[in-house]
Amino acid sequence: MLGSWRRIAAHGLARRERPLTVHHLNQLLLLCSLVLLIAVAAVRISSRSGLPSLLVYLGIGIAMGQDGFGMHFNNAELTQVMGYAALVVILAEGGLGTKWKQIKPALPTASALALLGVAVSVGVTAAGAHYLSGLEWRQALIIGAVVSSTDAAAVFSVLRKVPLPARVTGVLEAESGFNDAPVVILVVAFSTAGPIEHWYTLLGKILLELAIGAAIGLAVGWLGSWGLRHVALPASGLYPIAVMAIAVMAYAGGSLAHGSGFLAVYLASMTLGNAKLPHWPATRGFAEGLGWIAQIGMFVLLGLLVTPHELADDVLPALVIGMVLTMVARPLSVVTSLVPFRLPWQEQTLMSWAGLRGAVPIILATIPMVNGVAGSRRIFNIVFVLVVVYTLIQGPTLPWLARKLRLGEGPEAADLGIESAPLERLRGHLLSVTIPEGSRMHGVEINELRLPAGAAVTLVVREGKSFVPLPTTVLRRGDELLVVATDQVRDAAERRLRAVGQGGKLAGWLGTTGNGAPGR
Repeated sequence: MLGSWRRIAAHGLARRERPLTVHHLNQLLLLCSLVLLIAVAAVRISSRSGLPSLLVYLGIGIAMGQDGFGMHFNNAELTQVMGYAALVVILAEGGLGTKWKQIKPALPTASALALLGVAVSVGVTAAGAHYLSGLEWRQALIIGAVVSSTDAAAVFSVLRKVPLPARVTGVLEAESGFNDAPVVILVVAFSTAGPIEHWYTLLGKILLELAIGAAIGLAVGWLGSWGLRHVALPASGLYPIAVMAIAVMAYAGGSLAHGSGFLAVYLASMTLGNAKLPHWPATRGFAEGLGWIAQIGMFVLLGLLVTPHELADDVLPALVIGMVLTMVARPLSVVTSLVPFRLPWQEQTLMSWAGLRGAVPIILATIPMVNGVAGSRRIFNIVFVLVVVYTLIQGPTLPWLARKLRLGEGPEAADLGIESAPLERLRGHLLSVTIPEGSRMHGVEINELRLPAGAAVTLVVREGKSFVPLPTTVLRRGDELLVVATDQVRDAAERRLRAVGQGGKLAGWLGTTGNGAPGR
């Protein structure tokens, strides 16, 4: 089987000697399913050992490649295209899970890091690569731009497991979603034949593309969320498909309009994620599954592209450039960008160390390979080694650093999982509320929920049995409630349920409102 796929990978689909058959399809499906199962098992291993899962996926690709099972793959163009597609899905999944209440106050800070911070990081890293590793200026600038982008997948996966203050999490998530756009523009500009454009020309291009991408992303996200809230689809499984299709459409529309497609898909997804769409838990689960598939496929493909025995000469330059990036360029970019915001030094220290790299820099390193830049293979190898080594160092140590800086937050009341199904003909909504462990709704009576007029708990499912509750029925952990609410009070009912879940029966009097803001 491997022999057949070595031949297909070597020649490519466009240049294959024999047409693909159903037999080839069977082999491909078997191979892909095995890779996915191994990758899923690897997530469990990596979570127990603390080893970042991206390194495990890269290892799978390397094991399948030339120095492993011997599968020959050197198609940088295909890798770039598939990497872009995977990054769109990853940004969409990250945007859907980003809470507006966290990211709104972080927008100015994240924008400064994504623009001024990237510029400082590119300049300092490129200077280190030129003077310390002897690279030519064009190669040094490409590497500086490539590694200055924090990776959305790495940041999202790590930060959601670390109990950080909301401001820090919001800044880092927004930065990772925003800085791909300017970095892609810089890498493409530095990889183009001919003289490099003046800095003010590049700045104008970056600002224009960001503006176009932001406008299209917000417009598509708002229109899509409006449509999904007002049109009842015939099956709940169609909502996740529609949401992801809208997100991908934002990327395509932004790119075709010569804007930043990456910023467009992130903003559109964030708009959809905060619109309280029907069947939201199912949509989040679907998006998360697609995100995992995208990460696995992207990392495995990148592992296939690299040739380990060619990396020996590039290990030392990669270590030197990575040291400049993590110890000088990233901290300097954070301090310079955050001067107007006067953040505590502990938060700035954590942000300096949390500039995680992942697959995005490796994908961007294929751009000079596709454009035929001199020394592009060496650029790819240096970036590959740098990402692997410093991800192995930074990822596992980030929770430890957060604890040392005393930035970890205490345990909070678990949030409720509320799923909404539109009742179009009745002009109402059916809310499915699950009471999780840690929720302060445990022990609250039905009448103590104090739902707004027009909303009522109609059914309780407890230990597999359902019953119509009385006003004095005491709720327990694990209960599932079915709440019917009219259009007018749907949002108020959800806010009240979340408030009780966080603050108990005295929510509202004690300052808990269910929307992340203090009560009045």
